Amino acid sequence: MRKLVLFLTFVIIANMQAQERPKLVVGIVVDQMKMEYLYRFSDDFSPNGFKRLMGNGYTFQNMHFNYMPTYTGPGHASIYTGTTPSTHGIVGNEWFSRSSGKFMYCTDDASVKTVGDGTIIEGEMSPKNLLSTTITDELRLATNFKGKVIGMSLKDRGAILPAGHFANWAFWYSKTGAFISSSFYGEKLPGWVAEFNQEKRFMPYITKGWDLFKPATTYNESLADNNSYEGKLYNSSAPVFPYNLKDMYEKNDAGVIRSTPFGNNLLAEFAMKAIEKEELGKDNITDFLTVSFSSTDYVGHLLGPRSMELQDTYLRLDQTIAEFLKYLDKTVGKDKYLLFLTADHAGAENANYLKDNKYNVKSVNPQNIIKGLKDFSVATFGVDLVLNYSNFNLFFNKEIIKAKGLDLNKVKQSFKDYLMSQEQVKRVYTEEEILGSTGNDYYLNFITKGYDPTQDGDLVILDKAAYIEYQGTGTSHGTPYSYDTHVPVIFYGWHIKKGESFTKKYITQIAPTIAQKIKIPFPNGTEANVLEEVLEK
Repeated sequence: MRKLVLFLTFVIIANMQAQERPKLVVGIVVDQMKMEYLYRFSDDFSPNGFKRLMGNGYTFQNMHFNYMPTYTGPGHASIYTGTTPSTHGIVGNEWFSRSSGKFMYCTDDASVKTVGDGTIIEGEMSPKNLLSTTITDELRLATNFKGKVIGMSLKDRGAILPAGHFANWAFWYSKTGAFISSSFYGEKLPGWVAEFNQEKRFMPYITKGWDLFKPATTYNESLADNNSYEGKLYNSSAPVFPYNLKDMYEKNDAGVIRSTPFGNNLLAEFAMKAIEKEELGKDNITDFLTVSFSSTDYVGHLLGPRSMELQDTYLRLDQTIAEFLKYLDKTVGKDKYLLFLTADHAGAENANYLKDNKYNVKSVNPQNIIKGLKDFSVATFGVDLVLNYSNFNLFFNKEIIKAKGLDLNKVKQSFKDYLMSQEQVKRVYTEEEILGSTGNDYYLNFITKGYDPTQDGDLVILDKAAYIEYQGTGTSHGTPYSYDTHVPVIFYGWHIKKGESFTKKYITQIAPTIAQKIKIPFPNGTEANVLEEVLEK
């Protein structure tokens, strides 16, 4: 009897030690998701998707990004590194680099090649431009590379940056309809991925087309189906349901599914297959799966935050998340996985919609801004000194300035004065002002945290709130205003108590919180500020 008691005690202690970490961590990023959508669409959500997460998990109601520019690449990098672009180096999706004098893409890597059925350029990607470690990297190191890390998304950057430098695999969607990777991860796709691709699972969605998920009366939180603030999906005659996706596919390629809710469905199918075939969460060594749902961003950009199409996308995503949670319960086990859900940025209201409702703002075409800068330069200095304007950054041609014997500081001040005369501009900051920031200027703090002096511009422009540098339809993001920074963060599952917080928090607190939660080192660039609410036992 005594031996039996000792044996059972040993088993209990062993199990307690094994449960110091969850079997699986799942990071979900919903591209361009505003916190507002959890409120606005709440009445139409099922009880088993977003409502299950909020009702049984811990919700941070006042979570924000703390830097500018609020774009997809920096967003994913910041969530998983626990730091900002000034440290991790991903200062945009694509940006003009001061050091190289040319454009670069956040995950470009010409030294690797496409693995799988994709075009050559689609797979020339890796995390080499990411300068900090991620929480997924630290898990790999902490488990002596025994814990698996797999990242996936419709977008390459949404898969690669969260998965980090040491991932087993990162997979992203090709316009061929296949999930691909790069030789950074391996020379050949795993057999289960090749098999998944061969099944062409995107085709049933294409064939069926896109119609409303629920009765039309459900969509009373959105504007009319056809309104002047929406763009057109793949040159459709009008932005109205139903959409003939088969016709769009035949005129384009399998990439059309990205701009429909079904890109999210396809990714969820792929994620569940990865859990099964890679046996994620099957042993006592913690694995990490990162899933970035991108269709919300494609639909938001094209059709805008008040479109029925966007609401339909979220109602369908709610169902997809419900099915995914059910699968995790069955496959990994209830309370044996730790899950968090957040977004890489939020998004602005359409400026023309606001203007038509008597808010004196507007959309500003970026090409008009560039033309204005060049015309001003020629009129003032007799030559075009503008090397590039993009991502709110203005770069000067230093060679011409030197050759003409111009004073760079006077050039900066002249352009600054010109820009401050433009209707949409609130402030203009020089490189010196950004690097010398004392922390007293609220918006300058955002710019400083997003600024890399080896890559960013000579001047950084801050537009006024609600103005948008974009086309007249749909929406965009990138500013430090709350409509771009306020995103959901929900922790759910393993050792997470039910609750909510209304205190302002920052997205860079997620990664160090997970590090503390599962007892592994912090990512190396983080300031290590944590969310104590989900660490309390």
